[in-house]
Amino acid sequence: MNPELERYIEHHSGKEPQWLYELNRRTNLRLLNGRMCSGQLQGRLLKMLTAMIRPQRILELGTFSGYSSLSMAEALVGDATIDTVEADDELEDFILEAFAMAPPEISRRITLHIGPALSVIDNFKPETFDMAFIDASKREYPDYYRKTLPLIRHGGFIIADNTLWDGHVTDPAYDRDPQTRGVREFNSIVADDPAVEKVIIPLRDGLSLIRKL
Repeated sequence: MNPELERYIEHHSGKEPQWLYELNRRTNLRLLNGRMCSGQLQGRLLKMLTAMIRPQRILELGTFSGYSSLSMAEALVGDATIDTVEADDELEDFILEAFAMAPPEISRRITLHIGPALSVIDNFKPETFDMAFIDASKREYPDYYRKTLPLIRHGGFIIADNTLWDGHVTDPAYDRDPQTRGVREFNSIVADDPAVEKVIIPLRDGLSLIRKL
């Protein structure tokens, strides 16, 4: 997207709270691949989608710095909670610090699980989540989908990030790249699945909205 247009969109969209702004800044200063942080625009969209769906339980695969977890938790009401899974145990301290920066009424809703997502989610029961956000290893996206869909209640949603993968999904130069192949396979599986409605939104790196029928 044109940088000037992107700045215009951010200026005319909802603003992130100061503690999320500081987290975004710390993420880019202290972590490798800081651009993986959801940031203002995607974070505000996740918050709005959460408010619209009104889930009681959210599953997140790929916590990274905790920005997306906190963005979704902002919109939760009642006893609603988030289970977020991060494979990189070296990020645990950073994530917990990020949660501590947020208002306690928001951070208390989030439970962090450290470990491989495909193993951790085996501990959850079928149809116990209303919403899932997938943003972990791209090469494992097809397996995430196969294992996550049964955990979602009928009428619930899966939101998957990076499903255009910087345009690589249509570039033959990346035919042998395992992450690109994982995203392509994920997109094909979802497209061919009659059990869901689906649409890819060309926001940032591609965001898929999937509703379980």
